[in-house]
Amino acid sequence: MKFKKFRKLLAMGLTLAMAVSLAACGGSSSKATEAPAANNAETENKAGDSAVDRGNEFVTVATGPSSGIYFPIGGAFAEALKAAGYETSAQATGASAENIDMIINGDAEIAIAMQDSVMQAYEGFGAYEEKGANPELRALMRLWPNYVQLVTVEGTGIKSVEDLKGKKVGVGAPNSGVELNARMIYEAYGMSYEDSEVDYLSYGEAIEQMKNGQCDAAFVTSGLPNGTVTELATSYDMVIVPIDGAGRDALVEKYPFFSPTVIPADTYNNTEDIESVFVYNIMLVNSDLSDDVVYDMLECIFDNIDTIKASHNAANKNIDISFGVEDVKIPLHDGAAKFWQDHGYETPQNE
Repeated sequence: MKFKKFRKLLAMGLTLAMAVSLAACGGSSSKATEAPAANNAETENKAGDSAVDRGNEFVTVATGPSSGIYFPIGGAFAEALKAAGYETSAQATGASAENIDMIINGDAEIAIAMQDSVMQAYEGFGAYEEKGANPELRALMRLWPNYVQLVTVEGTGIKSVEDLKGKKVGVGAPNSGVELNARMIYEAYGMSYEDSEVDYLSYGEAIEQMKNGQCDAAFVTSGLPNGTVTELATSYDMVIVPIDGAGRDALVEKYPFFSPTVIPADTYNNTEDIESVFVYNIMLVNSDLSDDVVYDMLECIFDNIDTIKASHNAANKNIDISFGVEDVKIPLHDGAAKFWQDHGYETPQNE
């Protein structure tokens, strides 16, 4: 893309200008705001082992809000690639929907997104019905599972999804991953937003209103545990509403990117396992990148996997080469497919 090439050239020019400026100032230094670069000698050695000229590749990682899980994990991906010699930037975003758009528009090289949102964009249904399908979307790898957590507090009378009828419900920001989950769950239980007084609030905002009695329930889709939910469970008599029964069966049958699961006992204030569903996060990659660059990025990521695992408990438990990519529902980039095949894994979406 012309824009992409321009952005890379601009980044290289700014880097050169900064180097000249620092030399003119007698070697003064400034503190970087992005992920720290590795030791120069180490970076040069690692870059020298690759056929890819990493220093001329600018990788923008689209993450999520600074208060969420996407942000630290996405930042760690940027840090891992920078340590290998790539020029990188981790960008805070509104998460899945914005990240998908950034990939489609060529504004990011890799981006974290929930797979249900990705499937809607890839096939052109749901939130993307009017925009149309984007069959050029490609995946890099599987990440961690996001659990759908429907939370309320004692006194609302909400003990099942059906009990949301007539209640004030925070369903997530419009077209966010959380909101897409909420919409599909309503549908699976034979309901619609018209059955509730829905408010398009982020789960953080909805939970704050719940504390004041202005909201009865909130959908939260994230890794476990979620800090905002933990705080609610610590200070209030929180209830996790199960997503189970025939409604869950209908959800999984129609949207197979959902999988049945449980929120384990003692995750929050729950003394027993709570039935629910999860959907994987995946890492998207810009389809315009060359096969060599994508293959090399994956090598760098797994060479520096400790950096990523250290960023969050969800990453530590779920991001590892041993998990493969069979759970990814869209095609992999050809460079990614070759990487995973070379490491002995099946790539069913590329066959």
